[in-house]
Amino acid sequence: MRKLFLLLFFLAATGEILSKFIEDDWLHHICKPLLMIFLGLYYSASVKIKGRSIFVLLALLFSFLGDSFLMYEDKDYMYFILGLGSFLVAHIFYCIVYNQHRNNVASNPLHGIHKLRLALPVILTGTGLVVVLFPHLDALKFPVMIYAMVMMVMVLNALFRYNRTTPFSFWMVFCGAALFMISDATLAINKFVTPLPAAGVMIMLTYILAQYFIIAGLLKHVSTKG
Repeated sequence: MRKLFLLLFFLAATGEILSKFIEDDWLHHICKPLLMIFLGLYYSASVKIKGRSIFVLLALLFSFLGDSFLMYEDKDYMYFILGLGSFLVAHIFYCIVYNQHRNNVASNPLHGIHKLRLALPVILTGTGLVVVLFPHLDALKFPVMIYAMVMMVMVLNALFRYNRTTPFSFWMVFCGAALFMISDATLAINKFVTPLPAAGVMIMLTYILAQYFIIAGLLKHVSTKG
């Protein structure tokens, strides 16, 4: 069943990306909500009940809610707020998940100046995004700043799994977290600063890859742990 759910996820992803190219709302409204449903089913089918993390499923659930709310942001601004809040919660759950899916004992974990040196690009990127967005946010200044901070913490928690899991698991999860940040940054710049060419395709492609990479990396850690 796990291969079937993964196939259905990629079919939904293909349909969602296609809907952005051809600007088909009907296809968009069908495919987008299915993404996290199929990815959640794929995760559940890949892990025995005993090893399954409720926080992974909660992260995917709130991502599903975020996807669903943002489909209607053009109808009422409150849908954007609800979508932002849903993804904020999803990022918090992913922070918990990354700490669950790492080894407490590591041969060469990140410490001190090395840890700060690797974290600095993430912090500067997140801070730079806030600086760019801030003059355009109006009443959303505070919630967007909180969101950006939580997003940075999510990426940093993925980074701090370095040498605390397998190389494949680390890189998949970290690249997924970074792509999540790129997707959110593209969405924010396109919405608040200036329209970007092919923004819808870029936002969804990076988001879909982000979620898949994160789940695939987490599953690799679980399979290695046995």
